[in-house]
This record gives sequence, C-alpha cells and structure tokens, in this order.
Amino acid sequence: MPSPTRSSGARKITAMGLLLTFALMLSYIESILPIDFGIPGVKLGLANLSVVLALYLFGVKEALTLNLVRVLLAGFLFGNLSMIFYSMAGALCSFTAMLLCKKSGRFSITGVSMAGGVFHNIGQAMVAIWAVDALSIVYYVPALLIAGAVAGVLNGLLAAVMRPYGKRLAVSDDT
Repeated sequence: MPSPTRSSGARKITAMGLLLTFALMLSYIESILPIDFGIPGVKLGLANLSVVLALYLFGVKEALTLNLVRVLLAGFLFGNLSMIFYSMAGALCSFTAMLLCKKSGRFSITGVSMAGGVFHNIGQAMVAIWAVDALSIVYYVPALLIAGAVAGVLNGLLAAVMRPYGKRLAVSDDT
C-alpha cells in the first residue's frame, strides 16, 4: 500500500502537469486566433489562468515554476526568442504583483489576477522601451494598462469559477 505522502506527491505532480498542459493549450489557441485589439502585442493572456489557479491551489513555488516553464515551452513551441524575453519579463512582473496582492489578504482572486494582467503589460512595455530604445512606447502604456486590467478580470472570474473544482486535485496547506 503506497504511503499517503507518496500518493499526495504523485497527485500534485499530475495536477501540475494538467495545469501546464492547460496553459500550453491556451497559449496555442491564443497564438492562432486572429484577434486584433488594435494595439500591438495585446492578448487575452489566457495561459495566466493556470498560474493564478496554481498560486491559489498549490502555493508560491509551484505557481512560479509553472509560470517559468509555461513561458519557456510556449515560446519555443509557438514563438521565438524575442517572444520569450517579452513573455518572461511580463510573467515575472505579473507574478510578483500577484504574490504581493495575495499575501496582503486585501484582494480577491479576481483582484489578484487583475494586478497580474496590468503588471504583465508593464513588464513587457519596459522590455520594449529597452529593446527598441524608444521612450515613445510609453504612449501605449495607458491602453496596455486598461487591456491588462480587463484581461486580468476575465481570467480572475474564470479562476474563481474553476478553483472549487481544482481543490479536488490540490494537496497543499496553502489553499
């Protein structure tokens, strides 16, 4: 008979694998959808839904690992090196903001996700300003902040609906 810890560990690895697969599927769908929001680089950020769920279901280490692996795999599968740099900057800024908001205890899962959406775009804008050495990119920032807030709210609402189902898979004390 397997020990409960081993069974819990296998269950956690399986759940994290499912969240990674879900994130990669959403990344692929976003990469092929011909949605044009009129602002260069604006997307729904659906793959971040997996990161938000991992943060709430499993904890910081697991969510950060999922986030980093998601960015690398999606970049190599559906993008290029440039995309990886932009996505990584956005993902790290986003994750830091979400973690701080969650730890404060003042934000709902939707608020945490919204902060993630906004800071993802801030991280990418900072890389764009550095990469093209053009401060004129700051004119896009207000639109990017609005787009990030809207996408974050949508992802947060989806995460709030999905979270109770994900709790069945979770084996963390940080729930």
